[in-house]
Amino acid sequence: MSDLPLIVQGDHTVLVEVASPRYAEARDALARFAELVKMPEHVHSYRITPLSIWNACAAGMAVPEIVEVLVRLSRFPVPPHVLAEISDYAARFGQVTIERCPPSLVPRQSDDPRGWLLVTIASEQVALVLQYGEQTSAFLEVAVAPQQYLIAAHQRGPLKRALVRAGYPANDVAGYTEGEPLPTRLRATTVAGAPFALRDYQQVAAAAFHERGSPRGGSGVVTLPCGAGKTVVAMAIMAETQRHTLILTTGVTAARQWRRELLDKTSLAEHDVGEYDGTAPSIRAVTVATYQLLTHRQRADGPFPHMQLFEAANWGLIVYDEVHVLPAPVFQMTASLQARRRLGLTATLVREDGCEEEVFALIGPRKADVPWKVLERQGWIARAVCTEVRVPLPAALELPYAIADARSRFRIASESEAKAAVVRRILGEHASEPALIIGTYVEQLQTLARTLDAPCLTGSTSQRTRDTLFAAFREGRLPVLVVSKVANFAIDLPDAALAVQVSGTFGSRQEEAQRLGRILRPKGGANQAHFYNVVSAGTVEEEFALKRQLFLCEQGYEYHIRDAASSMLRPHPVRLERSS
Repeated sequence: MSDLPLIVQGDHTVLVEVASPRYAEARDALARFAELVKMPEHVHSYRITPLSIWNACAAGMAVPEIVEVLVRLSRFPVPPHVLAEISDYAARFGQVTIERCPPSLVPRQSDDPRGWLLVTIASEQVALVLQYGEQTSAFLEVAVAPQQYLIAAHQRGPLKRALVRAGYPANDVAGYTEGEPLPTRLRATTVAGAPFALRDYQQVAAAAFHERGSPRGGSGVVTLPCGAGKTVVAMAIMAETQRHTLILTTGVTAARQWRRELLDKTSLAEHDVGEYDGTAPSIRAVTVATYQLLTHRQRADGPFPHMQLFEAANWGLIVYDEVHVLPAPVFQMTASLQARRRLGLTATLVREDGCEEEVFALIGPRKADVPWKVLERQGWIARAVCTEVRVPLPAALELPYAIADARSRFRIASESEAKAAVVRRILGEHASEPALIIGTYVEQLQTLARTLDAPCLTGSTSQRTRDTLFAAFREGRLPVLVVSKVANFAIDLPDAALAVQVSGTFGSRQEEAQRLGRILRPKGGANQAHFYNVVSAGTVEEEFALKRQLFLCEQGYEYHIRDAASSMLRPHPVRLERSS
């Protein structure tokens, strides 16, 4: 019993002993149905939530499997009420079904028989709860039979959102608008003649989303590490659906990467794929648009003119790239798009605004999720060593830091000039590796760029300059590139093998994961990458660094701790106390 790593507590938290020889087994199992909350040195804490159980159910994990993991790996008896509540959470998933309305139930005065949906609630008790619930009552006013209600088709998204908030996520089998046909196939070779085929996990992910075209498929999220080919999964799904597709992504650079990949790996021709620039002629059979353009408006209280793109064509599939950063206005629009197939792509479903439930309700549940370390072992992404380097705060900053407010303290610590010398040392130790210096504060990055004689890419850098710098880096003519938050997402720099983070957005877990992702694309030789996080020792930045690392530690990454004064910053192959 002493080697069992879990202690399941009555408040739904699960404690995991890091020193247990079965720690890795427990970590990998818990990642499927629980959320990592804290990771101090010896005992990590997970939480079982309704959303974590609903996602597990949507991914095909049954309650007996969850219970078996907890009972098998728990040092003490699992509290019976926890097992009962897990069963209750799972039982709530699908208590409400949304389907097409049979013609016999369509109101006689209706001009459009397709404009109505039938909501069926499995139990009388749940029906009463929802019929009188604050979130849901307004949707359940037209009863056609016991526990059955009619809703207008445009209420589909808002009802699903309300049901998730009420704790009863819907089983939506109302199906989808087919969309305009578009013959699409994957190439056997790329345009350059290189062999191309789906990897096993990409095939599984595409099949899990599509579900052979049944109403149970067609909406959901595919979660894969950066560099694992989420774009390829989307192309496989496009080849399955064979329909006009709208792709939404984070920026112009990412949009152009999507277009290049589509033309390189599918049968689509140049005229089939357009980059939306705000004009009607740029709308093609496959249109790639940015979140920034969609949410642009002339004044803060004005309309969003480019939202019309969602209705500008008969889309059969909408792809939300980096769905974890989906802007609020796009969420609102997506509520009215439930009749379109919706695919979310992300490396992590973590949202710092706590809107994971919105993704679940409006985009769909998690359909596929492959642990990062599994793909690392298979060689599909690079092996990464993560190191936190702690740098003493200069004496000149001690008083300003001491008297500053909490937010200012974080910035003072983040922008410490003492970090520059450490960055130079790290670059010296990895002189042959293409390197990215990543940070949040532009002035800090510009100073570092001058010190290192390297170009600096920020939000104000023109798109032409960005393209030129990225091309030079990819071609090996530029060994070091200093980048701001603009490089957090969807930037294809496959040869980057070293990333040095000098500042971040407080405790953002998804930002940490995205920045590591910049160096995870598979590489030749040892297939090795190094990620350094340089923080000011003994400051709030060190505390926030611990929070940032939560998601990656859940995925099995180890953070080695080094003092800046150490004669060797490259990590030794030992397991430190704080490693996960």
